[in-house]
Amino acid sequence: MSKAKSFQVDQKIVYPSQGVGIIKSIEQKKFKDTKIMYYVIYLDVTDMTIMVPTDKAAELGIRSTVSRDEAQKALELISKDFDPIPSDWKLRYQMNLDLLKKGSVRDIATIVRSLYHRSKVKELPILERKLYDSALRLLEDELSISLRKPKDEVENMIFTRLESK
Repeated sequence: MSKAKSFQVDQKIVYPSQGVGIIKSIEQKKFKDTKIMYYVIYLDVTDMTIMVPTDKAAELGIRSTVSRDEAQKALELISKDFDPIPSDWKLRYQMNLDLLKKGSVRDIATIVRSLYHRSKVKELPILERKLYDSALRLLEDELSISLRKPKDEVENMIFTRLESK
């Protein structure tokens, strides 16, 4: 068996591009004459419950929420200088979409930082605005859990750091 990370019931996890969720149960279901183990994950942000085969979780990028220390590093990243991003929005969108699919908290913080500052220069195209909103929501949700702070306080922390540049 591969080094697949296994999760426990009631564990909070991050499903890249979907949001922060909680493992409600681990169930075995029959699929085409084969018994498969599934994580039953509740995603609060969309009020949706999904089932993910346990052996596909790593491939889908599902991971544990980050530690308090990693959450602090992501916040620090937001206020650091960064290389200019491409002015071609299609290229920029694809780069950021790829980062979102990778799903690390630092990648998500990078998306928020770059698109926030880009939006100060010029209004973002609709697709890019949706990507920014999604990344911001993911970042707020995960940092809120990792830092054990309310979402509105985390949102203020993020924007304070974004504005410091």
